[in-house]
Amino acid sequence: MVATLDTVVVQDVPLDREVDVLRSALSRVEQRLPAGWSLLVQDEVEIGGRRVDAVVQLRAPDGSTAWLLVQVKNQLATRDVSSALEQLSRARETLGSSEPTLAVLVARYLPAATRQQIVQRGAGYADATGNLQLMLGQPALFLRDVGATRDPWRGPGRPLGSLKGPPAARVVRALIDLPPPLSVLQLVKASGASTGATYRVVELLEGEGLIERRPRGPITDVKWRALLERWSADYGFQQSNSITACLQPRGLDALTSSLSANSDLRYVLTGALAIEPELSYAPPRLAMLYVQNTAEAIARLGLRPVDSGANVLLAATDYEVVFDRPQQIGGLRAAAKSQIAADLLTAPGRGPAEAQALIEWMSANEQAWRAR
Repeated sequence: MVATLDTVVVQDVPLDREVDVLRSALSRVEQRLPAGWSLLVQDEVEIGGRRVDAVVQLRAPDGSTAWLLVQVKNQLATRDVSSALEQLSRARETLGSSEPTLAVLVARYLPAATRQQIVQRGAGYADATGNLQLMLGQPALFLRDVGATRDPWRGPGRPLGSLKGPPAARVVRALIDLPPPLSVLQLVKASGASTGATYRVVELLEGEGLIERRPRGPITDVKWRALLERWSADYGFQQSNSITACLQPRGLDALTSSLSANSDLRYVLTGALAIEPELSYAPPRLAMLYVQNTAEAIARLGLRPVDSGANVLLAATDYEVVFDRPQQIGGLRAAAKSQIAADLLTAPGRGPAEAQALIEWMSANEQAWRAR
């Protein structure tokens, strides 16, 4: 069936059928086309014996055209992106059109990791929440928009969709810190998370292509850098903990001296001050610490709570994992490299740049920081 789309965007319906998902996503594409552009959709086209969910013709104001080959899924996992695009690639080869053709994946909701994977493969995407990106060279067209950051149709009983909370943090940290292969039962023991929570996180990460696991077997590969960035979308030093901003009037050297003199205080350093000087992006200006007892830390370290001008941030946390697998830096207890990198990714100021510098070092020196 060939038709133009009406501009009614389906938003408050379940979108259980793929045809409804396609209609909603392409309606959003049509709404964002520049003036003078038009769009024609042909559903369920067979090309050389291969079924394509939709073929879309885009027509520019000068009459030039391009084609979108579309595959639609209610849900699309990151790990399934490659196979879906391979199917469209074979259909495009069979089509043999001389006009520009772009493979496009459509789903009800596409997580950020899935969208990134699609773009890296040189394809386009659109979902029913408004996330979309289409890029053509001739006729020249670039459409990009941002929709939901969470699946609005996810309800109780659905698979895990977030890495928020201490159990998920335990599993993520263990996956980053410990080199594979790892069975799920080994991961349960190493992380300290429950068996159920561990399986849910593994299922989510496998679906997003951040880990690889043999069928009913061990985890064989962890894309730890992408996993760090994925976790930082749900966990942040200041967002996920109770923060008290303080001033050490005599500076950070006085703070480190006080920490050395109070070795029985339960704390771990994180952030820039927890990185070896030779690895530092720049001299630290802000200290970040996880502590068990904020009032005790303030008293024993000679700190003053302040509303502005802080040079120390104390984090009281429900995330016990921050104290796991610590390291010694200059005689002080520091968090594991994975925790430091995650905290810097969401830290204020130059924190994200410091995180990237640390992650580059971690990429080149995995044996130096990953636990055995």
